[in-house]
Amino acid sequence: MRLARLGPAGAERPVVLDGERVLDLGGVTADIDGTFFEQGGVDTVRLALEAGDLPELPAADDLRVGSPVARPSAVVCIGMNYGAHAAESGAQPPEMPIIFLKTPNTVAGPQDPVTIPPGSVKTDWEVELGVVIGRRASYLSSREESLDHVAGFVLCNDLSERHHQIEVSGGQWGKGKSSPGFCPTGPWLATPDEVDHRALRLRSWVNGEPRQDSSTADMVFDVEHLIWDLSQYLALEPGDLVLTGTPQGVALSGRFPYLSAGDVVELEIDGLGRQRQEMRSAVGS
Repeated sequence: MRLARLGPAGAERPVVLDGERVLDLGGVTADIDGTFFEQGGVDTVRLALEAGDLPELPAADDLRVGSPVARPSAVVCIGMNYGAHAAESGAQPPEMPIIFLKTPNTVAGPQDPVTIPPGSVKTDWEVELGVVIGRRASYLSSREESLDHVAGFVLCNDLSERHHQIEVSGGQWGKGKSSPGFCPTGPWLATPDEVDHRALRLRSWVNGEPRQDSSTADMVFDVEHLIWDLSQYLALEPGDLVLTGTPQGVALSGRFPYLSAGDVVELEIDGLGRQRQEMRSAVGS
């Protein structure tokens, strides 16, 4: 099943995508958020879909595509989770997951324009598999429990300002990860039965030129391990978003220029759709 949210920012309407049809979930839930997942919303939508109780949403093609999940309580990210990306960053693959955070207000729609921070000359792209939490995960006893706590998977762009992240970071990456709109998410959430998260192709382009091309099979730590490991240090709540790392092919490698105003970034993951963002200058920069 594929869940999405359509409409103006802050007033998105929840929908389910059924083939070419866009079905309105307004009669089932007010939004796709932590409360929706905590109260068994996915099963409720599935039953309503099977019963044929959901109306089509008029003029859906004319609506903005928002993040398929309303603002989470946390965006938890994993660094250096592809060996080749670690190498291009001048590091060895980690022996344990590297964790950092993005602020929840970075989450944006997959086609929303992105404002480059004032004065930035090192804004970078990162295609990533995102995991949406469906049930609270805290101190899981084994990795085998992890998928029971996953609501679905999404495409994300972990945009990064590398000067802020590395050179003026003070040792933490959050400065370079948390500019407004720095986590475009979507276009839809696919439930675990829709995709094989262990072998999804990830790709990115800048101005139509290929940048990244890899597979989630190349992760250092897979989804099951990550959710189990995170649960040992923090509680993942329903609706939270976990970004699982990016493969090689980013500007940090030195092989490509960083992003400038007017550049167009496109990203795609098999089964999770495609994103397109135009980069814009900050007002007054």
